[in-house]
Amino acid sequence: MLTVLLCLGAVLLDRQWGEPRRWHPLVGFGDLARRVETGFYGPPELHAQIRRARGVVAIVVLLIPFTVVAGLLAWIPVLSWGVALGALYLAIGAHSLAEHAEAVAAALEADDLPLAREKVAMIVSRDTDDLDEEQISRATVESVLENGCDAIFGALFWFVLAGAPGVVLYRLANTLDAMWGYRTSRYLHFGWAAARLDDALNWVPARLTALSYMAVGDHPRVAWRCWREQAPGWKSPNAGSVMAAGAGALGLALGGLARYNGEWQSRPVLGEGLVPCAEDIGRAVQLVRRALWLWLGIIALGGLILA
Repeated sequence: MLTVLLCLGAVLLDRQWGEPRRWHPLVGFGDLARRVETGFYGPPELHAQIRRARGVVAIVVLLIPFTVVAGLLAWIPVLSWGVALGALYLAIGAHSLAEHAEAVAAALEADDLPLAREKVAMIVSRDTDDLDEEQISRATVESVLENGCDAIFGALFWFVLAGAPGVVLYRLANTLDAMWGYRTSRYLHFGWAAARLDDALNWVPARLTALSYMAVGDHPRVAWRCWREQAPGWKSPNAGSVMAAGAGALGLALGGLARYNGEWQSRPVLGEGLVPCAEDIGRAVQLVRRALWLWLGIIALGGLILA
């Protein structure tokens, strides 16, 4: 039952206070990762396989010490529950995810497109300087659905499975993927290991997230069909499942054209139904929240059964 209480406590802490505004450990980790990247990246002419190997070493240097320390602290009776609660609280970003999405929706509802573009640029990697209301709404809904797995359900899954060290490893690996996991000329090889590790850690959580969206959404049969038929065509094996199921559950059509680093990409359609608008951002946030309560209920039930 301790795991159940820690999960509920971390979610309630996040709901009440959100992420720390100053001195967030992940911000410090990001700064450290940039210094490690500078040291390990190597000269521009480096062979692709050597750069991949350097990326692997960089990941080991960054992840192993923090995971081991979390595991050792979790074994100290006086500190164990506090370390576990703190690690999960810092890994969960439900409040921040909703806050960022709702800021975009508020700007759209006020007909302030420049502000909406500024706000959506904080949560997506695509170019946002000329997006219209529909494109901003689509980008925001996609981000909410995908990050529901990355910022909430993946963290809960690895905490339940492996405690504090599990959630620390997961969240730090996810952070490295967000920094290095791009198919650009700089990160195609150096970030390869970060992207593959994140894919592996998210494989089960992503499918459980998709199942959750289907279970609590407005259109479960549509969600299941979209997940089954559309997810295999998406560039990410995990994001495709999450967004296809989420889009279908909401009755929305996502995907399509988007511009990244000045280049247009034609992405497969995910979901089916209406094109998204500002109101659908709030619906996506509510879908994630309902899925979160479903997860907490299942975790609590599992705790009662195993008690």
